[in-house]
Amino acid sequence: MKIIWLGHSGFRIEIGDQVLLVDPWLTGNPMFPEARRSEAVDGATHVLVSHGHGDHAGDALAISEATGAPLVGIYDLMHWWESAKGAKTIGFNKGGTVGLSDVAVTMVNAAHSSSLDSDSGPVYAGHEAGFIIEGEGHSIYFSGDTDVMADMKIFHDLHAPDIGILCAGGYFTMDMKRAAYAARTFFDFKTVIPCHYRTFPLLEQSAEALVAGLPGVDVREPQVLEAMAF
Repeated sequence: MKIIWLGHSGFRIEIGDQVLLVDPWLTGNPMFPEARRSEAVDGATHVLVSHGHGDHAGDALAISEATGAPLVGIYDLMHWWESAKGAKTIGFNKGGTVGLSDVAVTMVNAAHSSSLDSDSGPVYAGHEAGFIIEGEGHSIYFSGDTDVMADMKIFHDLHAPDIGILCAGGYFTMDMKRAAYAARTFFDFKTVIPCHYRTFPLLEQSAEALVAGLPGVDVREPQVLEAMAF
């Protein structure tokens, strides 16, 4: 299995026979080298979208159209994209699990907001969410954008994720200290990968506080388009 950071909260996860692009915001992402776009999206089987904000969903429709990979996410947003944009989608809801060949994706709760941009202001885009992705003997918790939640204990009890991909940049989401608190209080991760940081000066630039708060955990600061093997 390989997990490849696309900058900000975007990931390419090669797991089982699937290539999942999760929140792949590429266009306008200051961390992503646009010249390497094909490397990021080629072979994609599905595009998972945690919520409607542009720094997560901004490239979803274009990537789906270019690759033929269905969009996967909260029913409300998927239904709107399908009916208004003709997109190929898989819409489900929190607590639900969809099977993508030999990979299972469960939608879980997040504490944030979700909207699409329009000329008249934000438009409702269904609820924000996270995902549990299970395959190849691994269980990955992708937090999406969230604060610490007591729900996280339920995710651990039901799915026992060994890998946590946690938003940790602060301001819009948990910061590094809060992400460390969430990880050590509710989970038993072997590996933690921070995201939603370093993109803009407003966000945290280092995972030092996350590393300090999780002794004994393999905290990996990702590098854009460098594969992490598991």
